[in-house]
Amino acid sequence: MANITYIEHDGRRHVINLAPGKTLMEGARDNNVAGIVADCGGACACSTCHVYIDESWVEKLPPVDETERDMLEFADEPDARLSRLSCQIKITEAMDGLIVKMPQSQTAA
Repeated sequence: MANITYIEHDGRRHVINLAPGKTLMEGARDNNVAGIVADCGGACACSTCHVYIDESWVEKLPPVDETERDMLEFADEPDARLSRLSCQIKITEAMDGLIVKMPQSQTAA
């Protein structure tokens, strides 16, 4: 299990204990965390599950692949270093303590 901290744009924090194999998007959706819309349900076909990864975690996560990078171009206010699609990050036990922040808004690609 891994404790993941989701921080809404207004600063509200949600610490959720997630099982390995779930995605960050599924964790937010299944626990009613506001700020992750996930219109495509995790198919990497929109950018409505965009999050900003805490700087201390950027290098610890698997790298962004080409499909995710392309979809991030449609995200609101993407950050070349910190932006990720939460549907593309599968939880592992090594991610215990991961912190992600939601952007102010999400729009469909």
